[in-house]
Amino acid sequence: MDYTRYAIYYAPPPDAPWGQFATRWLGWDINTGCECDHPDLPLPIAEITAIPRKYGVHATLKAPFHLAGGYTRTDLEVACEDLCNTLAPVSLSGLTLTRLGRFLALCPSEPSQTLNALAARSVQELDQFRARAPAADLARRNAASLTPDQEANLIRWGYPYVLETFKFHITLTGKLAKPDLPRVEATLEHHLTPLLPHPLVIPDIALTGQALDGRFHLLRRFLLSG
Repeated sequence: MDYTRYAIYYAPPPDAPWGQFATRWLGWDINTGCECDHPDLPLPIAEITAIPRKYGVHATLKAPFHLAGGYTRTDLEVACEDLCNTLAPVSLSGLTLTRLGRFLALCPSEPSQTLNALAARSVQELDQFRARAPAADLARRNAASLTPDQEANLIRWGYPYVLETFKFHITLTGKLAKPDLPRVEATLEHHLTPLLPHPLVIPDIALTGQALDGRFHLLRRFLLSG
């Protein structure tokens, strides 16, 4: 299969109950590259999850990028493996269902400098593989009311929310109407929150690829073995 872009994600293990529920919630399984049925709940889940669906259940470590000229996917995989050989698994106290504006996501229950360092090294040490974005793309993102730090990150790293502006999150919805937010939040609190692990151990990172139809597929996991 051809892939238009690549990304470095945290993806829950396929046998984790919370990950299985979240996968069905979104309706796309990046592990198998298949659609799946939404949970039978009295909500318009397909509409609620339409925007994040194609990405699958994940937290972004290095945002989607086109591969720079002169590099192959194999080169990228070798670099990912080399990086992960120097990084240790990360343990979080857990995940919490969180409102990010009018979106719902899973975020760490407590801050983790180790997790932030993992994301920073993923951004920095794999950046040679990222093709530089066209000026038009940068201008479009700049129009989204970025802070000066975010704008600087966009220009340097191709994505505004990295390094000091990074926030680990697993997106579960698109932007919700204000009247709908409490109902969707309550549903996820009831069905997903009891499944969340305490602690959450991150043993690996995932290389994913975006297919021609826009959907992301998990290509390979790399153990954090440093």
